[in-house]
Amino acid sequence: MVRVWIADITALLIEETYQAYYNKVPVWRKEKADKYVNKDDRARSIGAWTLWQMMQRELNVPEEAVFNLSHSGRYVLCACSDRTDAKVGCDVEMKGKLLMPVAERYFGKQECEQIRSGKDEKDRTDWFYRFWVLKESFMKATRRGMGLDMKTYTFAWDQDGVPYMSTQPEKYRDHYLCREYIPEQGDARIAVITTDPEIEGSLHEVRLI
Repeated sequence: MVRVWIADITALLIEETYQAYYNKVPVWRKEKADKYVNKDDRARSIGAWTLWQMMQRELNVPEEAVFNLSHSGRYVLCACSDRTDAKVGCDVEMKGKLLMPVAERYFGKQECEQIRSGKDEKDRTDWFYRFWVLKESFMKATRRGMGLDMKTYTFAWDQDGVPYMSTQPEKYRDHYLCREYIPEQGDARIAVITTDPEIEGSLHEVRLI
């Protein structure tokens, strides 16, 4: 099963708290965080790995477990599967402005039509971010990243409101399970995509202090 955890890293913007968590991560992660000039980026880097360590400890997750990390704004996200043969990708994005030129460049025709059909600007913006996190999650699950043409795979929703892949690239024909989540504050969109046949329905929210 895939477990999905998210944490608010606001507390890590306080130097004393940041150092406390920084001291608990591996050396290579410290070095990665040290390369960032912006303290918010450093906090996200340390916070993401801290969240993964917490999942390992509290869920007794083995070192070889498949996992994926994401971060945006004040959030860090981790999705992990207990199946070593599974593919897992996740993405969290703070909701901002509607970026229709981005959608027109990277999304499929029907996806763009779905965005434009929104009842108002807020609804259209929400549709944009729903598609964006799904597309990012799939890229990460395949490990191709931006090397994968985003127009070669599209998403739709079934009658129960659950997202699914309506088209897939020829090289990635596995069955992918898709899930959406919204944090309690409602200020971000989250998606997880996996070949694991099971994924928890709820988002586990953690506050780092």
